[in-house]
Amino acid sequence: MAFIDELNFHAEAGRGGDGVVRWLHEKGREFMGPAGGDGGNGGDVYVRAVGDLNLLAHYRHKKEFLAERGEDGAKRSMHGKNGEDLYINLPVGSIITNMSPIAEDNTTSAEIKISLEKVGEEKLILKGGRGGFGNEHFKASTNVKPMECTLGRESEKADFHIEIELIAAAGLIGLPNAGKSSLLNSLTNAQAKIGSYQFTTLEPNLGALQEFVIADIPGLIEGASEGKGLGHKFLKHIRRTRALLHCISLENENLGEVYKTVRDELEKFDPTLADKKEIIILTKTDTLSDPKEIKAKIKELPKALQKDCLSVSILDDKEIKALIDELVKILRNDKLDLE
Repeated sequence: MAFIDELNFHAEAGRGGDGVVRWLHEKGREFMGPAGGDGGNGGDVYVRAVGDLNLLAHYRHKKEFLAERGEDGAKRSMHGKNGEDLYINLPVGSIITNMSPIAEDNTTSAEIKISLEKVGEEKLILKGGRGGFGNEHFKASTNVKPMECTLGRESEKADFHIEIELIAAAGLIGLPNAGKSSLLNSLTNAQAKIGSYQFTTLEPNLGALQEFVIADIPGLIEGASEGKGLGHKFLKHIRRTRALLHCISLENENLGEVYKTVRDELEKFDPTLADKKEIIILTKTDTLSDPKEIKAKIKELPKALQKDCLSVSILDDKEIKALIDELVKILRNDKLDLE
């Protein structure tokens, strides 16, 4: 099923039930007084965060969500049943934007923009209409036979735009075919698709590295921030990562130019990305047999990066284990807010 990270839909809370005009009747005692019950309140609409990142794909053909209407009042002053609240499950990391302006009749909710950042988090987005009053509500010493009742209130309704921004401790970034998916599979329990060609990854993949979530972001190319390739569609997912794992393949002719290309695209898309913690990981070290060649390649990087960059061959279990230990150490020592 294709990964969907944006979706539009219409939602309506439940309308309030109507109040009714009724009279109390008992054997031998007719018209004992007003006994019309109030209508029930309409159901509210909530959004709820769940861990299924592919959930939006299930809503592709569902464009409308309706909460239950409140029941009308009944005889003997019985209150109508309140409508059931509606809970719309959305992937954690969803940003919900109300696209509807405030209507003159006040039935459209105010413009809102909220986000779901924890699994199980629930937020109210639309309020149901209040139930109407039955004629018993209008009983008074000056009005012993009230004929009045009121209709239930209209509910809030709106069009919403849903956009997912992944929440992960670290995001794997780099040019296409830099070995990101292979590395994710080796570091975590992920089973991301891999291949010896560019743009194997067509959607973000997630994996768990102990208590940390790692996201594999589809490859960037020069011009990604302007919409070229697949990068622009998924660059937004890097915004919420706490650190960037910048993968650079030793197959490239000039590591410095590769590094600059990716960094430039990040900063063009969102300047704040330049402030995120960055860990340089040199991949495909098995393509160079001589350690001196690897050291020479590292010197192509900016001097500030040469000392702290990590290197790994996914074919070497010892290197993978060492990389896992180092990454976990770095992420823990940074005291990243992973809630």
